[in-house]
Amino acid sequence: MEIGKYQTLTIAGKNKNGLSLTDGTQEVHLPFYDVPKNLETGDSLRVFVYRSKEGQFIATSREAKGEVHQFCFLKVLDTGEDGAYLDLGIDKDVFVPKREQKRPMLKGNSYVVYLYLDAFDRLTASSRLDQFTDSDTAALEEGEEVSLLIGDESDLGYNAIIEQRYIGLLYRNEIFTDLEPGQQKRGWIKKIREEGKIDLSLQPTGYGHILGTKELIYAALETQGGLIKLGDKSSPEAIYARFQISKSAFKKAIGGLYKERKIEVGDFEIRRVN
Repeated sequence: MEIGKYQTLTIAGKNKNGLSLTDGTQEVHLPFYDVPKNLETGDSLRVFVYRSKEGQFIATSREAKGEVHQFCFLKVLDTGEDGAYLDLGIDKDVFVPKREQKRPMLKGNSYVVYLYLDAFDRLTASSRLDQFTDSDTAALEEGEEVSLLIGDESDLGYNAIIEQRYIGLLYRNEIFTDLEPGQQKRGWIKKIREEGKIDLSLQPTGYGHILGTKELIYAALETQGGLIKLGDKSSPEAIYARFQISKSAFKKAIGGLYKERKIEVGDFEIRRVN
């Protein structure tokens, strides 16, 4: 029986308190309030399995907000002397011991945490994310598109979990949109440093991206009568609001169009050459 994970089990029987489900070896209890309608003995059911305080296997058909060995974003329901209790979306809360809190957790706040099983097979969480990420970056490539889970904010920017496996950094001066911990974003590997640290970007990188950006800007000129009120000295925020690209990518693209004699470039505008 896989604790803290979803699995498909078979209904072995019914009793006054619910259903007995089996994986062929062990059985788990599914309370009646979690039993979907129109099920019979022998049917299969996808459930999430956890241990009760008494150590009993319990199943639920409700949707948990994360599984064991995953990073997820959970809200603090309560705190005590020993730690905090997080909302997993089911009857079972997740405990975060104080020693596993990167910073003291506050009731009502939400945090990115890693779910794991403690020595007694109890579902537990930690906000010390670094100790659960992979330091071997051989499987990653610079320029690669990846999924990101936005983590906590630092002086440099935002930490982010990459593909549920690695951790990287989005630098504050390269972020031109509002970010919040817990957001799921599409990102790109900007640089993999020798020590294994990963720099991230919310915009594609590399020469191929510049080619695509040139086409995007020139197409916009075509639809805007040949004039766009953005140029060399426009702010990064204004450029991002218009094209969702960094100022660096914008300047490389318009520089390429200028060399091709397709545009004229001013401080605060670009104009198509007729």
